[in-house]
Amino acid sequence: MNCDAKENGKRLKNVVGQTKVFLLDMDGTIYIENELIGDMRNTLEAVRRSGRRIVYFTNNSSKTVREYEEKLTRLGIFGQGDEVYTSGVAAAEYLNEFYAGKKVYLVGTDGLKGEFAEAGIPLADADGAEIGVLAYDTTLTFEKIVKLNRMIAEGKPYIATHPDAVCPAKGVFPPDVGSFIELFKCSSGRYPDVICGKPYTVMGDCIKRRLCLPPENICMVGDRPHTDIRFANNNGFRSILVLSGETDAAHAAAAPDKAEAVAESLNEIAALL
Repeated sequence: MNCDAKENGKRLKNVVGQTKVFLLDMDGTIYIENELIGDMRNTLEAVRRSGRRIVYFTNNSSKTVREYEEKLTRLGIFGQGDEVYTSGVAAAEYLNEFYAGKKVYLVGTDGLKGEFAEAGIPLADADGAEIGVLAYDTTLTFEKIVKLNRMIAEGKPYIATHPDAVCPAKGVFPPDVGSFIELFKCSSGRYPDVICGKPYTVMGDCIKRRLCLPPENICMVGDRPHTDIRFANNNGFRSILVLSGETDAAHAAAAPDKAEAVAESLNEIAALL
């Protein structure tokens, strides 16, 4: 073992030792599409047995918490005490904190609209709305684009759930919210006033309130330096970059956003719990 690997091993052990809650990115960290990475079921069970908690933590706002819980249950990895937290949930919490009672035009899926309604956020068509929210809408139409664009151009508050340019998938990655942010910048001249998801601090502040823990006891684990690791660094969280998804060792070494520790996969932490 070379010196760098030995030092990384010490850092990884220290991170795991200090962590009480793991925030786990999913695709590329836990699974790739529907295939678990290595012995993931036993790794996650070892985390639970150690007394640590698991929060499945994602920028994808096209799916509801319930839909993710169902998927994770099908994969056999949703256990007692686990939670799911999305950028859509963070956006709803942000709206309730800073725009309570304001009518929202939401460009999002029916599932997300249901979550907003359950959170007490009044939804309206663009003509009657006071705030525009852009989420990952897999049912996006030109009519929705025109309506939200008008609101943005008129200067209404404009919030996006997350900044990811593409969504991971087999073959060609489909455009995600970040791509549509650029579209609306071209057509309206504005970027969002607030972006809630990773790597920004809105989602970090929300999860800190929910967990009631100091940031040094919270660890973000993910495969993207520019979202997962930058998010951890922006919010004062511990961080582990895994090389099981989008990032390889060369990319990790060159990335400006440095994790506290690097692991080939999340399965490496099982021996350190």
